Amino acid sequence: MVALAIVEPMSTATTPQTAPPANPSAPAPTPAARPALDWRIRFGVLSLIWGFSFLLIKVGTEGYAPFQVTLGRLLSGTAVLAVAMAVRRERLPRGARTWGHLAVAAFFLNALPFSLFAHAELTIPSTLAGVCNAASPLWGMALSLVALSEDRPTRRRVAGLGLGFLGVLTVLGAWQGFSGLDFGGTAMALLASLSYPIGWIYVRRTLAGNGSSTLALTGGQLFLGTVQLALVTPLFTSAPAGFPLLPTLAVVALGALGTGLAVLMQYGLVEEVGPTTAQMVTYLIPVIATAAGVVVLGERLSWNTPVGALVVLAGAALTQTRTRSGRASGVRTGAGARTGARTGTGAGAGAGAGATDHP
Repeated sequence: MVALAIVEPMSTATTPQTAPPANPSAPAPTPAARPALDWRIRFGVLSLIWGFSFLLIKVGTEGYAPFQVTLGRLLSGTAVLAVAMAVRRERLPRGARTWGHLAVAAFFLNALPFSLFAHAELTIPSTLAGVCNAASPLWGMALSLVALSEDRPTRRRVAGLGLGFLGVLTVLGAWQGFSGLDFGGTAMALLASLSYPIGWIYVRRTLAGNGSSTLALTGGQLFLGTVQLALVTPLFTSAPAGFPLLPTLAVVALGALGTGLAVLMQYGLVEEVGPTTAQMVTYLIPVIATAAGVVVLGERLSWNTPVGALVVLAGAALTQTRTRSGRASGVRTGAGARTGARTGTGAGAGAGAGATDHP
């Protein structure tokens, strides 16, 4: 899901520099054509795709085992990126070291969180899974304070962290002893949201500045995630007895749209309007996931879920505030911001090798 998101992955794309024309009187290069669709429309479509990912996971698990849902999702997403790479004549990254880092990124940003969310939705509603995914930036903030020396804590960011986790406790109904919740499913969803920032931080420390394009790195990452699931799935599941239509369509759409097309759309948004605006999609994901679960699936919604979700998002927004010097530094270094996010749904996912969708 993927994300990829509020948490900031690094954009590993290198911006080519255009050499000045040899003849000063030569005409200037023709500017790149603007996309056919306004960025606001694409922003809305991206929000819908990632917001509905949790519904698609729920529908997919009605016909397939969780690992099978994840494998089908990664297969579809990898196929979309493979076509995009072929059209753009991109090559996969080279070097054993790069592929080793991508294998780790694929595990934490794709294989693990996708599988955890699929298992979680066997016992919890898609609305709760969508809200748990919103905790990713809170985990990311807490981890970055320890793992990334350049992320210094401020009063506002620490306050946002505390507020966000208060929102998580509100969603879970801590004052009533978490009654009515499946502990195992909820824990898996929260662990999935924790897996994303672990992967983002790893990518930031190991793959930032890699010479390969973001599309090539993400394509390689999804390919390795698919291989990982292809090895694991037969060990824990048996072959499906059939291919029910609705769950099959849900899995294909989850991968082709949420893990393939959405990543490409996010790249375009980051390039056109910048990472700060593009990452705002993350705030809409739990809202859309909740609405989809209630309206389409008929899931019950208690008052503490939307209230807690708003508190989580408010806290997440505070954790992303930067000082003026921090913003200037981010621009100079080309630091990207998502969403891995998921995958992302990733959450994602984001621009760079750490791409994921939501969830």
